[in-house]
This record gives sequence, C-alpha cells and structure tokens, in this order.
Amino acid sequence: MTLTELELPVRRSARLDGLPVAIIGGGPIGLAAAAHLVERGIDFVIYEKGDTVASSIASWGHTRLFSPWSLLIDPAAERLLRETGWQTPPAEVLPTGAELISAYLAPLAASDQIAPRIRYGAEVISASREGMDRTRSAGREGVPFVLRVHTDEGIADVTARAVIDASGTYASPNPLASSGLEPLGFDEVRDRITHALPDVLGRDRAQFAGRHTLVVGAGHSAANTLLALARLAALEPGTRITWAIRNASAVRVSSSDDDQLPARATLGSAVDAHVASGLIAKLDRFEIVSLARAGERVLVTGRRGDDVTTVEADIVVNATGFRPDLDMLREIRLDLDEIVEAPRLLAPMIDPNLHSCGTVSPHGVAELGHPEPSFFITGMKSYGRAPTFLLATGYEQVRSIVAWLAGDVEAAARVELVLPATGVCSTDLTPAEAAAREREAHRAVRVRAQRRALADGRRLPDGTRGRSGRGALGGLRTERPGEPGGRGGDGGGGYRHLAQRAEDPHRRRGEGIGCRGHDGVRRRVSDLPRQALRGLGARRPRGPCDRGRAPHP
Repeated sequence: MTLTELELPVRRSARLDGLPVAIIGGGPIGLAAAAHLVERGIDFVIYEKGDTVASSIASWGHTRLFSPWSLLIDPAAERLLRETGWQTPPAEVLPTGAELISAYLAPLAASDQIAPRIRYGAEVISASREGMDRTRSAGREGVPFVLRVHTDEGIADVTARAVIDASGTYASPNPLASSGLEPLGFDEVRDRITHALPDVLGRDRAQFAGRHTLVVGAGHSAANTLLALARLAALEPGTRITWAIRNASAVRVSSSDDDQLPARATLGSAVDAHVASGLIAKLDRFEIVSLARAGERVLVTGRRGDDVTTVEADIVVNATGFRPDLDMLREIRLDLDEIVEAPRLLAPMIDPNLHSCGTVSPHGVAELGHPEPSFFITGMKSYGRAPTFLLATGYEQVRSIVAWLAGDVEAAARVELVLPATGVCSTDLTPAEAAAREREAHRAVRVRAQRRALADGRRLPDGTRGRSGRGALGGLRTERPGEPGGRGGDGGGGYRHLAQRAEDPHRRRGEGIGCRGHDGVRRRVSDLPRQALRGLGARRPRGPCDRGRAPHP
C-alpha cells in the first residue's frame, strides 16, 4: 500500500490547543500509539479499564501466541525501551500472553514517558463532541472530543483533541447461536458457560477435570482450548471433549503447509490428530438454537441440517469469536461496513465471508478514517468481526495515524510492514454471493478513485458531498504499485490488488467522471450510504456512456 497526496489534518482550533490525544485501551496497540506520540512530542492520556496494563491479555496469559517476538514488538516502543537498557527478547521465541506482558508491555507502560499518562481502572463508557451530538455539523472539527469515563471515584467527562480507540474486542464475545443472538435459555445457564481461552490446566482446572466440556467455535481460540483439554484428559480420568462447529469443516484451524507461522499450522494439525484418534468428538454443521439446565449440567440443542440434536455437557466454552462494542460510539460519526463492522475501506480487505487466505495488506490512516475528523478505531476492534488480526498490523495502523496527526503526510503514506502468509483459505459463500461481495470491493475502490480525483484538484459540484463533507481525511490517493495479481489475503487479500485496477480504463475515460456501472451518484455523493441515496431517489447522471440505454435508478 502506498498513500500519496494525503491531505493535511485540518488546522486545529484554539479550543484544541493544549488538549491531549485520548487513547482508549492500555494493551499492545494503545501502548504502541503512545510510543509513537512520545516520539512526535504529542501529549496523550491512556484510559485502561483494567487495574493493570493489558488486562484482557492477562486473562488468557497462560496461552502461547503463534507469532514470534519479531512480530510482537512495535518499533517505536522498542526504541523507547532501549533507552532504559531493555533487552529485546529472542526474535523467534513464541511467548505466552503473560510473558508478552512481563517482558514487553509492563516495562513499556512503566517507562517515564508513558507511566504518568496512564489512568488505570478508567472505563470509557461513551464518546462525543463537546456540546455537539452527531447531528450537528457546523464547526465540528474544531470542537474537542468529550469522553465519559467511569472510575471508582465516579463518572466524569474529559476532553481530547483526537481519539484513538484501541479498546479491543475480547470483552465482547459473539453469542453462541449462529443468528448472532444469545440462544433461548442463555440466562438460565449463564454460570455453565465460560469465556474463550479458560486456563484449563491451571487456574480453572477444577471446572474441567473429569467433566464433559463442549467447545463451540472454529478458530484458533477454540483450538488452543481443545489442545489444553486433550492434555487434561490424559491426566484426569473421565474428562470428555466435544467440539461443535457450524460448518462442515474448521478450515481456519486445519493444518496447512503454506502457513508462514509454523506454530499456527502445528496448532491445526494437533487438533486434527486428536479428532482422528477419537479423543475429541467433532460435531459439525451444528447450529445452536437453545440452552436448558438439567441439574448441574446444560442441554445444548441445535440443528444439523433437517435434524435436531441435543448435547448434554457440564460446561460450555464460547470460542465463537468476538465483535466490537460500538454502543459507546453512538454519538461519533462512523463509516462502517454493514457486514463485518470494520471501517468501510478496510472491510473488503479482511472480510472472512469471501476468503481468508494469504495476508492482509498493510494499511493505515487512509483506510481507517471516518467522517468524524481525528477519530480512529485501531487494533482488533478495527477488524470488526473479522478474525484475522495480527499485532504487527495494528502497530502499522497507529504509526500511520500518529504521523498524520503530527502533520507528517509523507510518513503516514509510507508502508513499513511485511506480514507472513497464513496458508488458510475458506469461503462459505455461493458464487453469486461471492460475486456480490466482490462488487462491494470494487465500489470501495471507486470511492478511493474519487478521493484521488479530489487530491488531483478536481472538485465536486457544490452541494453534492453530503452532510459529513469530506470526512476525516478529505482528498487522498491510495495506490498499491508493484503487487502481483490474484487473491491472497488473511481475511480479504484478494481485494488488496483492486486498488491497482482502479487505474485501468474502467476507472476513467478521458477527463471527468468515468462511466462504469451505475455508481455515478456514489462518485458525486461519496459520504452518503447507498440506502440514503435510494431514499433521496438519486439517479445516475447521464453522460456519453449512456447512449442507447434507459436511465438507471
């Protein structure tokens, strides 16, 4: 990814002078953002919900990561730590979550430049603009953000010049039912359901030893739990394991010779071996409908095709993935994809509905901007419901964002990341559905093309940009020169090459607006969603490409 001619940030109002950048979340991405802000000389405050740094990671600290240290340390954070005499861990070693905290995140949070700016036990429960709800536009970019923060001392409002939301998704698991809703009867058996990645061999051992556990989910969190239960079964007689997945196979955890993270490939092959041996009973094509209590056990009922199946278990592990908590952002103007709930320009690159092979292109401020100027969602939360996030990706996100906040457009546009290929590929879409999603990706690219046109000096007609104006970034150009064609992205890599296609004859014919498709209005009113355009009865402007064709609604 190469970004050129990014527009400079809007000049700050005097009301914003002296205000810090607010970072929501004191995990790896939030701390990396802080390190980059330190280097840029920009003040900041970190609001961390937990009582310690990286509290979400601490809850699964017993789990070993499949990424080595070489992919887990942010460059700016490393530079800051080296000034204290800190030694970089061995590059190829795979740490546990607890080791990630103790050897890297805790020392970083304790550094003189960051420690005074962290507020522990501070939960951001909502965000807005000072004195302006989301409907008010005049002078919006010059008004401070206001964050409502809950602490042991009560609730208070704090202000900021910009916001980086790195709060993650671990505290927002997906429901067990495939409908996206909690299964009927969930509240009745809530105490028999655990979060993803319980400490099966340590802190939580008594819950699982000699009992029947149903693990629900087809990702790497499920795989880690299954392997831990398999080890427990060898030590504790009577320990039984059932693995329930919604599809016919769990492609994301299946072994692959193409995976450039060997530990991740090994994870899948180990699960496959236990399934083949019968130690793990695999229940595929199982979609949970309801839960019910049976004494101290739980009855899990679901559909398998036309049949109804009930599984009785002592405890259920919800490893169905995570989703972003967006309730706190109701008064912030966001532009999110309607499928994965990621920033609209990022979503086609990571959408697991289409495929999940290869790597996600490095991305930054261009893909992460929203109609709300100087507000950014980063890290795992920026991926919405897509499960393919790597820490190294988040580090590149905040590097680009902080460069842009500092007015360094050249640095914001530069790519400084190479990711390993995943070696897994799957899709459960029909060809027609995949084609429809592909068209969505093309539309996103055409929005980029329009912004390139703005950066080149071509102006939209007055009154046709929608209420939100040009958004957080204004005119920008997004290009990815030199990338080979074809699909290959961990959650959407096939789209990373579409930006190149915007340079082909389909994108532009001569000067002015091109003729492809029926998106002429979208090019002129880029900030309004399609539904709003349909509600306005907008029609595509007729031009030289319309000869012999009836007007398209």
